[in-house]
Amino acid sequence: MMNNDVLRSVRYMLDLSDSSMVDIFALVDYTVAETDVVDFLRAEDDEAFLAIPDDSMLYFLNGLVIHLRGKKDNEPHVRVKLPNSNNLMLKKLRVAFNLKDEDLQEILKSVDFNVSKPELSALFRAKGHSNYRACGDQFLRNFLKGLTMRIRA
Repeated sequence: MMNNDVLRSVRYMLDLSDSSMVDIFALVDYTVAETDVVDFLRAEDDEAFLAIPDDSMLYFLNGLVIHLRGKKDNEPHVRVKLPNSNNLMLKKLRVAFNLKDEDLQEILKSVDFNVSKPELSALFRAKGHSNYRACGDQFLRNFLKGLTMRIRA
């Protein structure tokens, strides 16, 4: 799934302004111009559209964790680990919104996308693990849709 789609979903979900998004980046000492944020949020067919790089997306998600859960005292910022993946974005969103397995299942069930607990846990395994499963675009899209419905309700 495109980073820009995830960024747009989170912005809509939390009703964030452009300046709020810049502030979220700043929480992890990452500087992004407000004009870049505007360009990240544009439609792909707009000539001013700017694809958000993987590292910038991960910095935003790290900042989102701090924005929603607070900063831990005397703990340095979490370093960004590339490459980015749907699994990693799902994991960071899970942490940011403090979601348990049951929450994830409820969110997905609300959009008629039923997932068993073992299938869910496979998404959070390390890539080399025998039970690892890649998070598909459809899964992440449905998760974001369900989470948006939950947050905005």
